[in-house]
Amino acid sequence: MTLRINDVAPDFAAQTTQGSIHFHDWIGDSWAILFSHPKDFTPVCTTELGYMARLQPEFERRNCKLIGLSVDPVDDHERWARDIEETQGYLPQYPMIGDTDLNVAKLYNMLPADAGDTSEGRTAATNATVRTVFIIGPDKQIKLMMTYPMTTGRNFDEILRSLDSIQLTSRCSVATPVNWQPGEDVIIPPSVTEEEARKQFPEGWMTLKPYLRMVAQPD
Repeated sequence: MTLRINDVAPDFAAQTTQGSIHFHDWIGDSWAILFSHPKDFTPVCTTELGYMARLQPEFERRNCKLIGLSVDPVDDHERWARDIEETQGYLPQYPMIGDTDLNVAKLYNMLPADAGDTSEGRTAATNATVRTVFIIGPDKQIKLMMTYPMTTGRNFDEILRSLDSIQLTSRCSVATPVNWQPGEDVIIPPSVTEEEARKQFPEGWMTLKPYLRMVAQPD
């Protein structure tokens, strides 16, 4: 099944480094980021997991939970976490899913249906497509998907920035322009009429083109 933005994120039951979960129940009323890795004890992913551990308080301030996934057993995840703390200076405090039967990787379209049903004997190269970040809303819908090659470390500052944008635009009738950072001006979408805009933004806005109206970021 191909997943798209605004699809309901597939639910699943799984074992994690913090016990068994049902994914939708675990999300609850929060936002969530699911980020996947092709194999434990791989160098790029080691740096990524450490940086996410460093950023976890920032995500928590935004009511967003973090959960990792690797196509390896939970016991391996726990040993890997010690390496991550030693080399990156931060111990992951978020759960890591053990996807030894490849169920979650297939549900999220990261591996084909015919990939088999065990992680045993698989290498990072055969799992190379398990490198996706999903932002999922409290409504359990997918808000963002971003996939990277194994050789390119992910920019999790960009994921945090994207979450800020998605949360803002989910509660206000605005869009964010290129390279937007929190506090900067935003766009009034063309779907908002002039009459509606006057009610929502009584202090006014700047019209660059009829379809491009800039306004101060709402609270």
